Amino acid sequence: MNGVAKRNRLAPWYIGLAVLLAAVIYTGYQMFVTGCEAPMIVQLIVLLIVPGVYLALMYLTLTSQE
Repeated sequence: MNGVAKRNRLAPWYIGLAVLLAAVIYTGYQMFVTGCEAPMIVQLIVLLIVPGVYLALMYLTLTSQE
């Protein structure tokens, strides 16, 4: 089976990025519309830091595979 095409190792990362981006946009929109009273630092952590760490760890995991 030498003719088997290799799949892109980062395909799950791209899919996860799209899903995560949609979730962050939706959550940010809901926070804006409902006038979320959470402190700004908590909002930034929820919308930027946690998704960023998740994507970085997922990227490192997927690129370390052979």
